[in-house]
Order: sequence, then structure tokens, then C-alpha cells
Amino acid sequence: MPRLPDVFTRLERRLACHQALHDPVREPRNALRWLPELRRWQAARLECTFRRFLEDPRRRAAAMFFLRDVYGDHDFSRRDADIARVLPMMQALLPKALLSTVADAIELGSITHALDLRMAEVLHRSAPRRRRLDASLYAEAYRHVGLPRLRRRQIDLIGEVGRGFARALHLPGVRALLGFSRGPARAAGLTELQGFLERGHAAFASLDDAAAFVGEIVDDERALAERLRSGEPDPFGTGIA
Repeated sequence: MPRLPDVFTRLERRLACHQALHDPVREPRNALRWLPELRRWQAARLECTFRRFLEDPRRRAAAMFFLRDVYGDHDFSRRDADIARVLPMMQALLPKALLSTVADAIELGSITHALDLRMAEVLHRSAPRRRRLDASLYAEAYRHVGLPRLRRRQIDLIGEVGRGFARALHLPGVRALLGFSRGPARAAGLTELQGFLERGHAAFASLDDAAAFVGEIVDDERALAERLRSGEPDPFGTGIA
């Protein structure tokens, strides 16, 4: 039976993949004009989908963490550069379970960006004169790209990241470790990484039932993916144009 890579090796591989996908020379599709519009539209769609979470005081912090740090329209390159700089230190200080969650978050970002590049390429070819994205054009490009297995992996990772932070709450010393590392992280210029870990920990600490919250998000995204694949006329429902 093949030996699975350790967490440190996983992090190295995920970071290398992430950096390659964002490299403008190795991946010229990063310059496509549709890419920022696609990311803007998807962020607005997610915020609409998350409305019930954002309006619930108990779940708002966790929802905002997903939108800003896990699955939203944000550039995570500085956070991931922080991780690359301190990989050996992270291996020595952070629990393996939390490192695994960081690796899952980076993989999720890489898959999301890879799919976005394919979507932007399809939109570049199919709608060269359009400037704004809408639900109909998005659904058409989504079906054209296909890759259902990669889409499933993307959604699975949303659940893995959420459950990983939920499990981290029960690891001994994690809260104290994050508090202790705040000053050194600031001094070393690692504020993006430190903030990501602290926000994730705090967001899930505020939840009554983290597993149920994460499960709702995963179920919603799986149902939406199925509606998009099947070509339903209104896959997003009302409120998303």
C-alpha cells in the first residue's frame, strides 16, 4: 500500500501548485479580462447564498470567515507566501491537525482558481463583447467547463476546512499558542497567516454546532452544482441576476 505524504510534504506540494497557477508567465490566463469580473460575480453570489447565515448573530462570524478567508473573492497570495516562509517553524509549533487544515485551505484555493481560469477562458471565447456576467451566462460557462470530479473535490474541501477548524477548538493549547505567536508573527511580517488562523479559530468558537453549520454549506453547494449541471432554468433562485 503506498505511503501517504506527511502534512509538511502536502503543504509544500499545495503551495507549489498555488504559486504555479498564479504565476502570470506560466499561466497567462491570469490576464484575461473576464477573471476579475467572474470573481466579483461569484463573491456576490456567495454573499447572497450566505444571507441566512450572515443575518444570524450566532453564525455571522463563521460565515464571514468563509467569505473572506476560505471561499471568497480575495487574494490569498500573501497568506500563502507567509506559509512558505515559515514551513519548518509551523511543523515544529502547530498541531498536525491544524497544519492539515491549512493544507486543505490552500488546496481549495488552488482548485477554485484553476476552475476560475477555465471559466474565464470559456467566457473569453464565447462572450468576447460582453462586459458583465449574469446567472445565465455563468451557468452556460459552468456546464461548458464541466469537470464534475474537480467540482466535487472543491466542495468536499469546503467541508474539510470547516470541520478542521472546528476540531482545532478541542486541541489542547491551540488558543494559547495563537495568542503567544501574535507578537512574533507581527515582528516577522506574518500577519496574514496569523490573522487567518486566529479568525478561523474565533469564528468557529462562536458556533453552537459547527458540524451542522458546515454541513449546511456543503449541502447547499452540492445542490447548486447539481442544478447547474442539469441545466435548470433558475439554478440560483431569486435574488441572483
